[in-house]
Amino acid sequence: MSADDRRFEVLRAIVSDYVATREPVGSKSLAERHQLGVSPATIRNDMAALEDEGYIAQPHTSAGRIPTDKGYRLFVDRLSQVKPMSVGERRAIHAFLSQAVDLDDVLRRAVRSLAQLTHQVAVVQYPTLTRSHVRHVEVVTLDRRRLLLVVITDTGRVEQRTVDLGDDVEVDDEMVTRLRALFAAHAVGRRLPEAADAVAELARTTDPSLRPVVEPAVAALLGSLVEQHEERLVLSGTSHITGAWADQPETLRGVLEALDEQVTLLKLMAALESPDAVRVSIGQEIADENLASSALVSAGYGTGTMVMGGVAVVGPTRMDYPGTMAAVRAVARYVGEIVAGR
Repeated sequence: MSADDRRFEVLRAIVSDYVATREPVGSKSLAERHQLGVSPATIRNDMAALEDEGYIAQPHTSAGRIPTDKGYRLFVDRLSQVKPMSVGERRAIHAFLSQAVDLDDVLRRAVRSLAQLTHQVAVVQYPTLTRSHVRHVEVVTLDRRRLLLVVITDTGRVEQRTVDLGDDVEVDDEMVTRLRALFAAHAVGRRLPEAADAVAELARTTDPSLRPVVEPAVAALLGSLVEQHEERLVLSGTSHITGAWADQPETLRGVLEALDEQVTLLKLMAALESPDAVRVSIGQEIADENLASSALVSAGYGTGTMVMGGVAVVGPTRMDYPGTMAAVRAVARYVGEIVAGR
């Protein structure tokens, strides 16, 4: 074993012990707890080298060492494989998610499972509407002056809008049939941004006799096709925050603000490029001072190479990275299979 490989084994042991105990790790405890195959003196020398290179730090004089963000980064990058979940765990996740009755229920169950598996804050993103296709547009008569529009996407999302036509317009069955045909021709089968552009043209190009109905209906339909940022994320496990950051109470307020505002989380989700890849962002890599002492483990879900949305866990940098990465990847895969199959 080379000196570099041996030092990485020492770093791996420090990460493991610090995650488990939350206490700085000394060379004596490393020699006692881990079969590193070298003397305590060699371990001390390796720890000194790791500290010089910025992978570990000494928080207090005469204390042991703790991993730095750089140390966690090296540890994550050199994981030979993500710790697999047990067959029982995978079956339990799949069975729980499969019982969902609709898209909202799928995401609620997914985020709850992830929070319970990792004991951290879990986040699931609604399928990104810009990547969704319109599967169906239904037009229903509520009364002579009101319509109900129902838009269903290929990701299982259902949007409803009521159309008030005003006192000067009365709708009949023929108008509803024509309106339904127009929306089917211009919206169904298209990605939402393209459907919005096509539908917007209807108010200008449609038969003047139908325009008093088409114009308000188009306005309502566009409201369904435009991205709804305020409902993009579902969170669970916020009760874990106090315990997870118990040794860093000064960071709690910032973490809560970041989770509440969601802007950083959405940016990180938007960077996900493949349903199969797990991404780990650590400390300053997140580019948000409120999350400077945090890590985010995320994965996209979807079908084939298309990412529909993201799944993530937010916790302190001192987290069980192998276990968290396995849980995030498993939940993301199941959510992708269920959403793509709807």
